[in-house]
Amino acid sequence: MSFFSLGLALAVAGTAAAQDAGGITLDLNRLDPADNACRLTFVADNALAPLSALALETVLFNQAGRVAALTLFDFGDLPDGSRRVRQFDVAGLACDDVAQVLVNGVASCTGDGVDTPVCAQSLDITGSVEGVEVMQ
Repeated sequence: MSFFSLGLALAVAGTAAAQDAGGITLDLNRLDPADNACRLTFVADNALAPLSALALETVLFNQAGRVAALTLFDFGDLPDGSRRVRQFDVAGLACDDVAQVLVNGVASCTGDGVDTPVCAQSLDITGSVEGVEVMQ
């Protein structure tokens, strides 16, 4: 087996192992008014691998179905097997106006044996806020 073939086989095996390890679950847990902003609180459970960075492109839609905000939510590091709570303030947005939250994609993800495509495939988004639909 050549070095190239061996390297390719190891890369594929590493990606498969990372995908089999588990996933990343994010729950939109709360929406709270905060100083002319809406504060979104997410609970993140990481069972994929130690992540040094995770950033998601997120779109918030108002009650009329129009885009109210397009933003990146930087979850920072997420240790493997851990639960973390992250909050994000979206300025100029009233929480009562938020009808839908769409995770449009994984902007970046780095960690032990994982990359952005692996994180995107391993991501599961849920919502606990009544009256707000969460999608990916």
